Amino acid sequence: MSGSVSTKDRGLPPRAGLVIVGGGVMGVSTAFHLAEAGVTDVLLLDRGPLGAGSTSKAAGGVRAQFADELNIRLGQRSLDLFADFTRRPGQEIDLHRTGYLFALTRPADVAQFERAIALQNSLGVPSRLIDPEEVKSLSPLLNTDDVLAAAWSPTDGHCTPDSVVNGYAGAARRLGATIHTGVDVRAIETSGGEICSVVTDLGVVETSVVICCAGAWSRELALTAGVDLPVTPYRRQVVVTAPIPGLPSVVPMTIDFATSFYFHREGLGLLAGMSDPAEPAGFSTHVDDDFLELIAGAADVRAPSVLDAGIAHQWAGLYEVTPDHNALFGEATTVSRLLYACGFSGHGFLQGPAVGEVMRDLVMGREPFVDLAALDVGRFATGAARPETYVV
Repeated sequence: MSGSVSTKDRGLPPRAGLVIVGGGVMGVSTAFHLAEAGVTDVLLLDRGPLGAGSTSKAAGGVRAQFADELNIRLGQRSLDLFADFTRRPGQEIDLHRTGYLFALTRPADVAQFERAIALQNSLGVPSRLIDPEEVKSLSPLLNTDDVLAAAWSPTDGHCTPDSVVNGYAGAARRLGATIHTGVDVRAIETSGGEICSVVTDLGVVETSVVICCAGAWSRELALTAGVDLPVTPYRRQVVVTAPIPGLPSVVPMTIDFATSFYFHREGLGLLAGMSDPAEPAGFSTHVDDDFLELIAGAADVRAPSVLDAGIAHQWAGLYEVTPDHNALFGEATTVSRLLYACGFSGHGFLQGPAVGEVMRDLVMGREPFVDLAALDVGRFATGAARPETYVV
């Protein structure tokens, strides 16, 4: 690239065997699993601090409750890997297996969740449908007056996203991967259907393999190589309350499925959030007062006592949404060795450990523990979309 800054002068290697773009949970998990498997010359680039994109803004929920078999398997595998995280890669992540509870107030939702639970049970997930009395005993803050039933799995829970990212990144570095932050990857250069380099604000890095883990920014990056990944960003906002006197010691991840309002214990208070159906697509992460009114209205109906607590802090992040709310996995057909893992539509953090294993195997030509060919981007062109309904 004429006139580009020398990468050697600014600390980047002039070439790498493989470049991962994106330092969220997907990128660092992939880097760790590749380095652990002995893949040398792995370079991960991120334009901000590690995990500063969607991962750091995640609510931290981890679960295997889904309606799609592939998501169930990814969730199961990730739960196992989260449980073993203090040993491998070696980091405390504050994992709380306090369960996940979907409160259901509409008969159609009950029927839908019954079908999903049957599938989950067939795959070994200990989920079940519970009555309002048990719902109240598990999540006392919840108003159950109009709750018909709830889907419940005691092995789900939540952990700390920043710790997961740091654990994977630190272990990847120890195993030989190179990680550079503050580097903006602006384009993927190709020639004759093959990747030849990535263009950054610090210069050009020659490579023949790129893994796009750029989250909400994946579409714009992949388009520079002529590949369209249908990922659209949507803002999601979260609040953490001030300490709540008498808060139960255990508060599961509790979700009002009809509105998407959710909460779980965070320190001495609660972390709460919900989707805004009127939210426009875009990259804004501005926190606004309209969201506080929206979540207060939902809390007033579903968990009125939450309104008595003040707001300690709040933030906004981005969901990377695909048309069917399922992720994109695979390798481009028009460009050799352009792989991608993006578009997780709100369940990316919880699948990060398993995704790293799958991407490792795709790079190395090995058979992954689950066949994700059905989540290739080509499904939208062939009418084979796979709608996921367990989305909040």
